[in-house]
Amino acid sequence: MTAHRTGSPEAHLEERLALLAEEKELTRRADELARTRRELPWVRVEKDYLFDTEQGEATLAGLFRGRSQLVVYHFMFGPDWEEGCPSCSSVADGFDETHLHLQHHDVAFTAVSRAPLEKLLAYRRRMGWSFPWASSGRSDFNFDFGVSFTEESVRAGDKTYNFRPLEGGQFDAADLPFEGPGMSAFALQDGAVHHTYSAYSRGLDGLWPMWQWLDRAPLGRNEGDMSWFGRHDTYEPGDA
Repeated sequence: MTAHRTGSPEAHLEERLALLAEEKELTRRADELARTRRELPWVRVEKDYLFDTEQGEATLAGLFRGRSQLVVYHFMFGPDWEEGCPSCSSVADGFDETHLHLQHHDVAFTAVSRAPLEKLLAYRRRMGWSFPWASSGRSDFNFDFGVSFTEESVRAGDKTYNFRPLEGGQFDAADLPFEGPGMSAFALQDGAVHHTYSAYSRGLDGLWPMWQWLDRAPLGRNEGDMSWFGRHDTYEPGDA
């Protein structure tokens, strides 16, 4: 533990009430942002994408599974990888059961990765998850929604990650191929699929429960050293 101020319960309560006012303001601001997010213009998806799912081949509209809304988690799992990204795996630990509640609110959920379906399902079994997972390996879906980059795709045109040009030094040619995390939302209206929202990088913080708990722990995130967490099945029994 690091050195920290100590004080009386009365002093703590006084400062806690001041902090509560700031937390309430942040909550109100978050509500405003959510409304603004929902008011973004929808963009019709013109391209036909095909996915491999447990139920067989599916279009993007097919991933809605009878619902009017779809949220996708872009899970980092490249075609040649043997296991999924540890950070995305931590996020998945949080949404594994949440998708059941979303389904009952007219929202379909699926993770999407470029790895073959067989690898995705094998890794899902290993991790004990149950959420739907689709492979986009034979379509441009990941590239078009800004989470997959190869030397060929970068050479083919202007590419961005988190809405910023790649030439900004986010990574260089030695880092390619590259998979990034993200989420995208879609709406199905009158038979047409529309893209409504996407987020990347720190825009995913609210979807990663681990950070929300750590933000309330005494020492916070300690993001300077990310070696302390991994896939949940790699921890030693004594770590629990």
